[in-house]
Amino acid sequence: MLLNTLESGSGERVVLLLHGLMGSAESWWRIGSLLAGRGHRVLALDLPGHGLSARDAQGTVASAADAVIATVEGLTGGAPLSAMGHSYGGTVLAAAADRLPLECTVYVDTACHFPGGADRVALAARYEADRRRRTDPTWLRTSRPFYSQTDAEVEARAAERFDPATAASISAGADVSHVPEAGSILIRARPSSYVSDAEAGRLSLRGVQVRDVPGAAHTVWYSHFDRFCALLPEVFAG
Repeated sequence: MLLNTLESGSGERVVLLLHGLMGSAESWWRIGSLLAGRGHRVLALDLPGHGLSARDAQGTVASAADAVIATVEGLTGGAPLSAMGHSYGGTVLAAAADRLPLECTVYVDTACHFPGGADRVALAARYEADRRRRTDPTWLRTSRPFYSQTDAEVEARAAERFDPATAASISAGADVSHVPEAGSILIRARPSSYVSDAEAGRLSLRGVQVRDVPGAAHTVWYSHFDRFCALLPEVFAG
């Protein structure tokens, strides 16, 4: 599968952006604009079952990683790149990392593992209920006061295009466990519902650079945009 890509900028340095569950390539709209303005070529991908990419009712993290690799290779010809993956997108990035020519890898509020064995039908129903709520920009701004109007419109559109069956398939199979590689960066909300202090400590001992953003939301760049960018000079330098 080749994935829908929002491409911006034209610099020699390439930055790959992978969104989280129920997001889309547009979730990075403000990040992508900043990077492109600083001379980077930005590739924001819609993961399977998200945005304008194809659905995959039998999808797995491994098949999503394969799709990312095929798409990136087709667009860059194997040129070196930096990459950021948020939440589920971070797990996909970790699964693909050893097959991509990465110069800098950033994981955003993800430990890159989650249990499998979920009831596919029940989980798809829960995702569908959540999806319907999120299609309302007003509800999104009420539940997430840090969203701008554009943020809410982008995420409502992502919810409209999100496929619950694809997402449920990912959690219905075997447990998923990947470990961010030594030298990579973890941007973590603090406190985080996804990366505990103990987990962050273990990753730090493995050589992962853990950088916390106190008070941030799970979508760290939405709630704390300036701080998020300031913590990543390796990516945002012009």
